[in-house]
Amino acid sequence: MPDIIHLLPDSIANQIAAGEVIQRPASVVKELVENSLDAGASHIRIYIKDAGRTLIQVIDDGKGMSGTDVRMAFERHATSKIKNADDLFSLTTMGFRGEALPSIAAISQIEVKSRREEDELGTLVVINGSRLEKQELISCAEGTSVSVKNIFFNVPARRKFLKSNETERRNIFSEIERIALVNPDIEFTLVENDLETLHLPKAGLRQRIVQLEGKSVSQQLIEINEETTLGKIHGYVARPEFARKGRASQFFFVNNRYIRHPYFHRAVMTAFEPLIAANEKPGYYIYLQVDPDTIDVNIHPTKTEVKFENEQALWQILMVTVKESLGKFNAIPSIDFDTDDAPEIPIYDPSRSAPMPRVNVNSGYNPFHNPRPESKSFSPPAFGWEQLYQGFEKEKELKPEVEIHVQGNLFKSPGTNSDHPETELYPEHYQYKQKYILTSVKSGLMIIDQHKAHVRILFDRYMEQIRHRKGVTQRVLFPEVLELSAAEAASLPSLKDDLEALGFELSHLGNHSFAVQGVPSEIENLDAALLIRTIIGKSMETGSDVKAEIQESMALSFACMTAIPYGRILTSEEMLLIVSQLFASKTPTYTPDGQRVISMISDQDIEKRLQ
Repeated sequence: MPDIIHLLPDSIANQIAAGEVIQRPASVVKELVENSLDAGASHIRIYIKDAGRTLIQVIDDGKGMSGTDVRMAFERHATSKIKNADDLFSLTTMGFRGEALPSIAAISQIEVKSRREEDELGTLVVINGSRLEKQELISCAEGTSVSVKNIFFNVPARRKFLKSNETERRNIFSEIERIALVNPDIEFTLVENDLETLHLPKAGLRQRIVQLEGKSVSQQLIEINEETTLGKIHGYVARPEFARKGRASQFFFVNNRYIRHPYFHRAVMTAFEPLIAANEKPGYYIYLQVDPDTIDVNIHPTKTEVKFENEQALWQILMVTVKESLGKFNAIPSIDFDTDDAPEIPIYDPSRSAPMPRVNVNSGYNPFHNPRPESKSFSPPAFGWEQLYQGFEKEKELKPEVEIHVQGNLFKSPGTNSDHPETELYPEHYQYKQKYILTSVKSGLMIIDQHKAHVRILFDRYMEQIRHRKGVTQRVLFPEVLELSAAEAASLPSLKDDLEALGFELSHLGNHSFAVQGVPSEIENLDAALLIRTIIGKSMETGSDVKAEIQESMALSFACMTAIPYGRILTSEEMLLIVSQLFASKTPTYTPDGQRVISMISDQDIEKRLQ
């Protein structure tokens, strides 16, 4: 029997490796831009067509490569970053494995132009699916230009599973955002379909954050800075009052490398816990500088997972640093120097003597005297039990025809009989703790969460508006300016039609700024810009590419923001309306995200509790 185990050809091995390293067009952008950073570039230009499906081109003004180096760069595990195993524990470059370029070349058509400063001519290399097609000398600018065309052209299954252009474009923005945040001293330009959509000139860290997140962020940032023997922590956290219920900008960087670290995230959340609600998320941009010997980045191909030698100690330092910065911010009161009602301070005159303050004393006051209470003709009620019933009206007798009328309106379709006797309500509803609606049913006591019930009602209404484009817009007299981050602005086009269906009207002001010209007619006293940012953030968190799921996420976000809040006192008419509209829904017992709206306490349970 012949031997059956054999070595795979390099082209097949590279395609397999590409499955881990190159997952989507954004992965190509990340790898090429990181190579430009390692080459010492000061200006990096990124050109995209069709969200990276047709073309991804990265041009830098870095050191460039010789003809031999250009060709060697596409061999597996060929790299200039490390020479031996010990170098893995003292990494200062973004790349080191030599996997990215061979993996990209295996699933695309790639063209590289590169020239060093000391060379008169540069080198052109053309590779098609790992196969070298051309290598020649050319005249080109100093630096390197890499063009990646038709990604996954020879792997149809991978190309078929790419997301929509909006989703892939959003992922590209996210990668550029992470790289730009950690390299504020480098200029970045993004051109999409021959239109410049992002330009980030060189700046300081705070200015770079503002460039990406919008001008409004500048007033929200609190600086953090701490240096210990284990490393240095610096960056910014957002003020607690600007924490969001939806997506927030949260970034960790270690030695200029973006990472995901749930453990360190928990440290930041612990510092914020006393200052924000449980469902709110603070923004932060935190940079850790540690000895490369104490971390291991060689865990995952994307290099976003890092192991730390002193993880617990760093957790404590991070938590204390953030908490201390928040404490300093909260301890300094704001002073308004423009106030009109400031007290007058008299001018000091040394020739005038200051009068002694006078204190009036009641000489007949006896602190031990206890006046006898007035006599009454009745004794007070024992234990104050009557107060238990304050606010509750005596239950009225119901006429049968009134009960039938209410039941028919709330829970029956015309001409049908109720199949659910447990939902046949009496007309009285009571509000408990300004949070729940209590109502008596034939089988016991029904408890309805007023906020969740309204979310269910509004979600159904907004989904109907989105599907049938029935939203009513109310024009605003003074349009509100909406400042979006680069990633949020990239997500907006895919949501714009559905936002307009809800009743929002937006106009583009340039860059990442928009004017809110109109809002849904049913919202009052709500921040329209915050609503839109929350909807965009939820959509980005969901990451769905299915239109129906995007619409559901949008409707749910809008419903949660506009629903009746806890703590609001409801009238009998409002409670009746909520109950009737809730049971008109196809799924009244749960919110769209699966939370219970209704709970029942049976008569038997009540009787057991009172035995």
